[in-house]
Amino acid sequence: SSVMCLLGFRFGRDIEKEAERQQTFFQNASHELKTPLMAIQGYAEGILDGVANTPEKVDKYVRTIYNKANDMDKLINELTLYSKIDTNRIPYNFAKINVTDYFNDCVEEIGLDLEAKNIRLSYENHVDSNVLIIADPEQIRRVINNIVGNSVKYMNKTQSYIDIRINDVGDFIQVEIEDNGRGINQRDMPYIFDRFYRADASRNSATGGSGIGLSIVKKIIEDHGGKIWATSKEGDGTTMFFVIRKYQETQDMNRQ
Repeated sequence: SSVMCLLGFRFGRDIEKEAERQQTFFQNASHELKTPLMAIQGYAEGILDGVANTPEKVDKYVRTIYNKANDMDKLINELTLYSKIDTNRIPYNFAKINVTDYFNDCVEEIGLDLEAKNIRLSYENHVDSNVLIIADPEQIRRVINNIVGNSVKYMNKTQSYIDIRINDVGDFIQVEIEDNGRGINQRDMPYIFDRFYRADASRNSATGGSGIGLSIVKKIIEDHGGKIWATSKEGDGTTMFFVIRKYQETQDMNRQ
C-alpha cells in the first residue's frame, strides 16, 4: 500500500505540474496576443491622430499593423490546432508524396524567408528521386516551419545559418535541421517536446512563442508513424531530427 501511496503522490504531482504549465501557457498566450494587439491600436491611433503625417510614415504604420495582425493570426491558429491535438482531432489528409519534389518546394519557400532575415540556408538531399512517403503535405510543412521558426527565434550569431539535410536510412527517410543559434541547456533537453514547456520563462514577445510549437511537431510526426528527437550544445546550436517511413509498393502487393 505504501507503493500505491507513492504512485498516487507522484500522479498527483504530475497533474499539479501539468496544471501549473497549462496556467503559465495561457498567461503567456494571452500576453502574446495582447502585445501585437496593443501595437495595432497604437499605430492605428497614430494614423487617426495625424502623427503619421507623411505618405512614408503612413505606409510604415500600415505595414506594421499588417505584420502584427499576422503574428496574432499565427498564434490563434496554433491555439486552435492545440485544442484539436488535445482531443485527437487533427484533420489529416494523407497522400503519396515524392520526397525530392516536396522538400525542394519547401526549401525554396523557406529560403526566400530566410534570405530576407540574412540567414544562410544550405540544403542537401541524399534520397533517390523516386522515393515516396505517405504524409499530409500541409502538416509536414507545419512541422518544418515550426522547427525553422524556432531556430530563427534563437539566432544569436552575426553569421547565422540553417542546414537542412534529407538522408536515406533504410526503411525511413531522416530529416535533419541544424542551426548555429544559442542552443538548448542540457537540463531543458528532456522537456522540449512537452506541452506548455518554455525553457526560458522570462522570454519576452520579441522572441515570442506560446510553448506549444514543438509539442505540435512531435504529435504530427508520431501520427505519421515517425519519431522526432534533438541534439544541442549551448552556445553552438541545435539539430532536430525526424524520421518518416518510406512508402513501398510491396506493402500493397502483400495486402491483396
